[in-house]
Amino acid sequence: MERQAIDLIQIGLDGVPAEAGLALPTAAKEVCATTASLYRSVGFEPPWTGYFVLSQGVVTGTCAFTAPPRDGRVEIAYFTFPEFEGQGLATSMARALIGIARAAQPQIKITAQTLPTPNASNTILQKLGFRYSGTIDHPEDGEVWEWHLPAG
Repeated sequence: MERQAIDLIQIGLDGVPAEAGLALPTAAKEVCATTASLYRSVGFEPPWTGYFVLSQGVVTGTCAFTAPPRDGRVEIAYFTFPEFEGQGLATSMARALIGIARAAQPQIKITAQTLPTPNASNTILQKLGFRYSGTIDHPEDGEVWEWHLPAG
């Protein structure tokens, strides 16, 4: 599958997209409130924020850093809205977040977490060079698999 061209639109401190007049589907509107709440708990430190993902001018998903870096590491997360799955967008999102992280801090360790079962997200992470590092007990999500992308 070829790479999907995407644009990232930062979700601001108040949960509003940085691009005025952006047409948001219902699922994206829910992301705004969730992201604003996340910022209140972990802080708002660009570029370590949430983003809406546009493909061909349409909001197709969201991706984010789950918090600003701590101890030389940062976690990424991404979600393609169901009607756009299977088009390579999640891979493009993860790749874009890696690019942002490496531009800001070239030696940062990038992590991701997935459900503890083989799935599309595991495949995406492996394709991008992440390595499975083990199962952890997440305080909100329960048992998850953690993945690491080696620094630099």
